[in-house]
Amino acid sequence: PEGSTGMMAAIETAKGVLNAYAIATASKRLIGIALGAEDYVTDLKTTRGDGTELFFARNMILNAARAAGIDALDTVFSDVNDEEGFLREVRLIRQLGFDGKSVINPRQIPPLHAAFMPKEKDLAKARAVMEAIAEAEARGSGVASLNGKMIDRPVVLRAQYLIELAEAGQRTPIEEV
Repeated sequence: PEGSTGMMAAIETAKGVLNAYAIATASKRLIGIALGAEDYVTDLKTTRGDGTELFFARNMILNAARAAGIDALDTVFSDVNDEEGFLREVRLIRQLGFDGKSVINPRQIPPLHAAFMPKEKDLAKARAVMEAIAEAEARGSGVASLNGKMIDRPVVLRAQYLIELAEAGQRTPIEEV
């Protein structure tokens, strides 16, 4: 239907970074914002390096996306032959909280997908959290714990997110990503 196509915005300048939240909330059809690093660093009058030059922009874009309730995607890693550098950057942006990363080569898709999928031990813990919550609710208790630790709302939300992410990954074979 008309007006239903989701859009992504690429933020590629210092002005764009400083206006990231306004951009992120500019349209209900906006589903995510992404950093365009090459243009951004050119605007800053620097070059791509170890990622230090992108730290502020990445955090602004990430926080704007979270505040707007949309996805945050990181910039491309342009050296397709530097697999270790790519994986190092993927680990960084995942730890920061990004939802994904733009890629420029199909070879980058499987390791990116694998890096964003929950690890089995994290998924097992998430399932245990949800089981403990269900057991507490069945007992009529508003308090749940796991291994002696209280389970509060952020722990439940994280567990739900990991389970949903794992299920989404199982529905989307890597070849189709």
